[in-house]
Amino acid sequence: MTAVPADVRLPGGGADDGRIGLRRTLTDTLVLTRRNLLRNVRLPQLLLFSTIQPVMFLLLFNYVFGGAIGGSLPEGYAYIQWLMPGLLIQIATFGAGQTAMGLTEDLDKGVIDRFRSLPMSRSAVLAGRTLADLLRNAAVLGLMLVVGFAIGFRWETSVFGFLGGFAVALLFGYALSWVMATIGLAVRNPEAAQSAVMLPVFPLVFASSVFLPTQTMPDWLRVFADHQPITVIANALRALMLGPAALLPGQTVGGQVVAALAWIVGITAVFAVLAVRLYRKVERA
Repeated sequence: MTAVPADVRLPGGGADDGRIGLRRTLTDTLVLTRRNLLRNVRLPQLLLFSTIQPVMFLLLFNYVFGGAIGGSLPEGYAYIQWLMPGLLIQIATFGAGQTAMGLTEDLDKGVIDRFRSLPMSRSAVLAGRTLADLLRNAAVLGLMLVVGFAIGFRWETSVFGFLGGFAVALLFGYALSWVMATIGLAVRNPEAAQSAVMLPVFPLVFASSVFLPTQTMPDWLRVFADHQPITVIANALRALMLGPAALLPGQTVGGQVVAALAWIVGITAVFAVLAVRLYRKVERA
């Protein structure tokens, strides 16, 4: 009887991550990460809109709405100082939607079926997708900060505080990539995914402290806005980049950062499990 190599996919089922091993899984993940990053280069229009749109948001909100909104800010803060940390969260949130679109396009074009026929790790498909989107998000957020510095944004804490805020924004974008992967695998259609990802994103982004303090909102909306994850993450970024003066009375830098990390860990833990389960159902379909 001929032995079957451990890393060869058996007919009727995908390769098992446990049999493939951690080293092979990491290699497959890096290969798929590179493949997904190259897609951004081969589709220049996707890269263009991913970078130009955030810059337009920054310039429009700062110069068009900044004068009207500035009066509701903590005393002594220019609007760009309040806006910049919030926009980093907004861009990380919108950027995570690319995870859903990329997965559904791969499903629609049969790329996932091709992966199933190869002796490769199952988990590498989702891990490679989310890791590539994390790196793309890092590039877009870096560009945003360059433009922000050019029009007057300055961090008011230490370099470590600034880098800590940038890291929290990236981690939140990575956590949301698993949410978007779950949505993409649930709808399985690129057009439907494009609409589906916006349903949770718009109310969370605009009913938050991204653009202005929540004190100006009606009481019933303010309760939601103050406790939803995007407000908590935006407050944590302001705490790390601008210091405690940017926070409301009773809030502390440590408390906001701990709450932000708790949201990030919780979202990742829940939706990574859901995404993997949905991906296994797709494989069996």
